[in-house]
Amino acid sequence: MSDIGGGWFVRARARLFHLIFLVVRPMTLGVRAAVLDAQGRVFLVRHTYVPGWHLPGGGVEVGETMLEALTRELAEEGNIELTAAPALHGIFFNTSGSRRDHVAVYVVRAFTQSAPRAPDRELAETGFFALDALPEATTRATRARLQEIAGAAISPLW
Repeated sequence: MSDIGGGWFVRARARLFHLIFLVVRPMTLGVRAAVLDAQGRVFLVRHTYVPGWHLPGGGVEVGETMLEALTRELAEEGNIELTAAPALHGIFFNTSGSRRDHVAVYVVRAFTQSAPRAPDRELAETGFFALDALPEATTRATRARLQEIAGAAISPLW
């Protein structure tokens, strides 16, 4: 029985697209957001194709500004709409995936969320979490960015 929409196919497709990007794009740029609600909780996403909980975000497309990409990704991953300009926290060199990948991280405090996003082929779960009660599988990079936002020294590496 084939599992075209299943996990192995999604992971294989994501890996194939990543390899194609390495060949055709000299550098990649992504955006992520630390979306903090009025209670100080952070919005995180868990994808179906990569392990762990992450800050929402994704790649900046050709012809798109970082803010446009961030706005698009927040809408896609969390039904989140910015109501004021986010603050740029930093731009980080991502040494774990590719030697050509950079990630811009924004802090978002002014937003609305129409409804939580339902799980689908890309997103397994989403939610707001207290900073002192993050899911166990929250990635090292996500934890590092949140600690920096709370006042820790900033590293240039993802």
